[in-house]
Amino acid sequence: MEWVGNKLPEPFTLFLGLFLLTGVISTVMSWQGVTAQIPGSDESTPVRGLFTGEGMTWLTTTMGENYIGFPPLVTVLPIMLAVGIAERSGMLAALVRKLFGSARKWVLPYAVGVVGVTASVMADAAWVVIPPLAAMVFKAAGRHPVAGLLGGFAAVGAGYSTALVPTSLDALFAGITNVVMETIPDTAATEVNVLSNYYFNVAGAVVLGLIAGFIIDRVLEPRLWRTGVTTDKVAQDEDEEHAEDDLSAELTREETRGLWITLAAMAVVTALLLVALLPAGSPWRNDGGGFLPSSPALDSIVFIVCIYFAVAGIVYGHLVGTVKGMGDLVTMMIGAIKDMGGFLVLAFILGQFVALFSWTGIGTWTAVQGAAGLEAIGLTGFPAILAFIVLASVLNLLIISGSGMWTLMASVFVPMFALLGYEPAFVQAAFRVGDSATQVITPLNPFMIVILGQLRAYEPHAGLGTLMSRMIPFVIPFWTAWVVLLALWFYVDIPLGPGAGIMIQN
Repeated sequence: MEWVGNKLPEPFTLFLGLFLLTGVISTVMSWQGVTAQIPGSDESTPVRGLFTGEGMTWLTTTMGENYIGFPPLVTVLPIMLAVGIAERSGMLAALVRKLFGSARKWVLPYAVGVVGVTASVMADAAWVVIPPLAAMVFKAAGRHPVAGLLGGFAAVGAGYSTALVPTSLDALFAGITNVVMETIPDTAATEVNVLSNYYFNVAGAVVLGLIAGFIIDRVLEPRLWRTGVTTDKVAQDEDEEHAEDDLSAELTREETRGLWITLAAMAVVTALLLVALLPAGSPWRNDGGGFLPSSPALDSIVFIVCIYFAVAGIVYGHLVGTVKGMGDLVTMMIGAIKDMGGFLVLAFILGQFVALFSWTGIGTWTAVQGAAGLEAIGLTGFPAILAFIVLASVLNLLIISGSGMWTLMASVFVPMFALLGYEPAFVQAAFRVGDSATQVITPLNPFMIVILGQLRAYEPHAGLGTLMSRMIPFVIPFWTAWVVLLALWFYVDIPLGPGAGIMIQN
């Protein structure tokens, strides 16, 4: 698996190659007069070729529009500005430390599980904050620190596609889902937003958090005691010692006071939002006086998420001294955008690829042919969704970029399943199942190397095989629980989020 993954190019090069390949295929198909007819439509859509006069003109006149118009940019960047304030002010880390430090000894594994699963709100920072902090609180409680370290890593990996609150990943996936649906504009599918998977995500976060805690407590930690893994570090450099000081589970009086006042500020923000939204004449209601299936209130979710994170970071930072003025806030937001640099570069080629897939008509043709093929072999209903999840789980071992993999899969499968009657939000939820469980056993995950270095402080001779073997007990239960949860939603027809159902209602 590692050898195969290492042979793959990095995501930008991969999608550049896919862009050129799509261009060649579309040109050949256009020369052959290939068309696609959406079921129920009287018109056929011809496939257009990139390497034609029309295609090259389209590319040269829309390149900038394809990039700037890539929908995830509109939602992800504002949220990351606000999350950057909350993270760099120290508020998010202090909140995590408070949750860990308040847990009783027997509750610790479950606290690590739930906090780790929901820590995706911290984005990549969760991978480097949660595991070592969990190790420290485990050791302080007389439990095995390696169990906290590895359990925290497993929980963060499982929860990277879910959380108790909306995250930038929700905005990213929703943007990609909506843009690929443009290939079949005549469907009655509901537009996806940041909250479209929210109910499902919350259930997943709770279930996976509890499962992670159970495995840490009943499987991982007993195994570490049996095999004699030391609880004391045998190798630690000076930088690690300073890092541990920074991540101490004990909060200062100033930090504790800051968290409580921040909580009060969040209550005030919530009250103001309710005052704005609840009155019958609120301008944030739709024409029917409600909020579902669409309304200005739902369209304001990105703004609401930004307000919560920004206010929390500003209030906490002011109280503990990390925010002394507007200059500090600007610096924090600049840092957040710098952290997004890799995504901003990748978004350029992703935007070109998605736009090409739509403009050429290959997306429509693939969706129509794929849907017809599934119906012909009788692979419909939940078995088809299950096959899709398995494919996502396997690809996740080789393509670690969530945005890249969803762009690739959504371009084909979202329109295809929409033609079979499934809401795009449901297909997106199914992808999140496949994208979650295998995060912690792929050697292509860059944070595997980080956690391996921390593990070697206790076991100097540990290798990737050691780490992966200890992650496998998490993967199968995580994957199974996710699938069972999705099956429950499917067969009981539970809404995935506000206004987001399972089947398209014509």
